Amino acid sequence: MQISPLSERFGAAVSDIDLARAFTDDEFAEIHKVFVDNKLVCFKNQSLSAAAQIEFSRRFGPLEVHLLTQYNHPEHPEIFRLSNRVVDGQPMGIADGGSYWHSDLAFQEQPAKATILNALEIPPEGGDTLFVDMEAAYEALSPEWKQRLAGLHAVHRYRRKQNTDGQSTRVELNEAQKAQTPDVVHPLIRTNPDTGRKSIFAHKGMTAEIVGMPAEESNAILEYLFEHTIRPDFRYDFRWSPGDVVMWDNRSTMHSATTRDLPAGQHRTLYRTTVRGERPV
Repeated sequence: MQISPLSERFGAAVSDIDLARAFTDDEFAEIHKVFVDNKLVCFKNQSLSAAAQIEFSRRFGPLEVHLLTQYNHPEHPEIFRLSNRVVDGQPMGIADGGSYWHSDLAFQEQPAKATILNALEIPPEGGDTLFVDMEAAYEALSPEWKQRLAGLHAVHRYRRKQNTDGQSTRVELNEAQKAQTPDVVHPLIRTNPDTGRKSIFAHKGMTAEIVGMPAEESNAILEYLFEHTIRPDFRYDFRWSPGDVVMWDNRSTMHSATTRDLPAGQHRTLYRTTVRGERPV
C-alpha cells in the first residue's frame, strides 16, 4: 500500500490496497499502525460490500449496533446507514446524522474506538466531514490549563444540544431508545491506550457539565475548551469521493458532518460501522 499525507496537520491517504481481501496478521498489524499513528485514514478507490465492510471492521474489535435501529441495514444491523435517499416513502438512512461536534458514542460507558465510513454515493459538492486533532489541541494548552484540567471528569449526554454551530440532528428518540442513553462520566483528558498520548475529551454536542463544580465555573471551562479545540490549526475538512473508505480514531479526534449544504436533488449515502472502544482513562 502507498501512504501519503491527507493534510499538513494529520491524516493519511492510502492507495493500492483492497480492503475486501483477507489480511494476514502481519498485514493487519501494519494497517492498524497506520490508523493509530495518523488518527484519520482514507483508503481510496474501494468497492466494499456490506459483508466485506463488516469483516474488515471486526479486525479492529467488537462492532456496535446503533440504538437508532430504524436506520440500520435490514440484513446487517452492524451497519448504520447515513443517507438522504427515500425509498418507498421511507428514509433509507439518517439524513443529517452527526451534524455537530462530537466523538462517536461518547455518551456510552465504552465510547467508540474507530468509526469506518464506506462512501457509496457522493454528491459533486457539499457533505464534507470536519475533523479535529484533539491530541494537538491538548498539546497546545498552556501548562496552567493542563494542570487545571488534570483529574477533572465531565458528564456526557446524548444529543446535549439540538443545534450546534448551525448544525443539528432532527431525529427523535422513542422512550426505549432514551432509556439506553443515561448520562455517563468520563475524564476531560483521556489517554489513548495504543499510544500513551493524551487528548481533550470534551465535545460541544455531548459534554454537559464538569462533575463537582459550580455551574458557572463548569460552563466557563467547557466553553473555553469548545472554542479552543476547533481552532483552524487543529482542524481538517475532508472532501469525500466515491469509493472512499474513511476511518478515524475517536479517542484522539472529534468530528462533525455537514449535511445542510447538499445541493437539491443530490444524494449522499455512506455505510457506517463502529468499533467498540475501552472505558476512557
